[in-house]
Amino acid sequence: QVQLVESGGGLVQAGGSLRLSCAVSGQAFSSYTMAWLRQRPGKERDIVARINWSVGTTYHVDSVKGRFTISRDNVKNTLYLQMNSLKPEDTAVYYCAAKLPFQRDYAYWGQGTQVTVSS
Repeated sequence: QVQLVESGGGLVQAGGSLRLSCAVSGQAFSSYTMAWLRQRPGKERDIVARINWSVGTTYHVDSVKGRFTISRDNVKNTLYLQMNSLKPEDTAVYYCAAKLPFQRDYAYWGQGTQVTVSS
């Protein structure tokens, strides 16, 4: 079992920044792939970025490359998403999630945190 608790969402003007945090606990989570996903109004949930916790390799979708950065702190057991140059279309509920590398679907989810970007 892996437990995930997000924080850091809020309201920000376009061009601003936010940092989302996800406190991670549970068994052997260092072997997991961790990710941030988002669900924008009226759309399906999509991946934003993911990281291999043990190695640190990352992936970011094209729409956020150069603006968002996923990272993790092995001492604090926390996953981060630094979001810069935010756009109104980044408005969404953001979720952190975890899965084992061989799993197709994310098995563990946080409760979600709302990010609203005003124009």
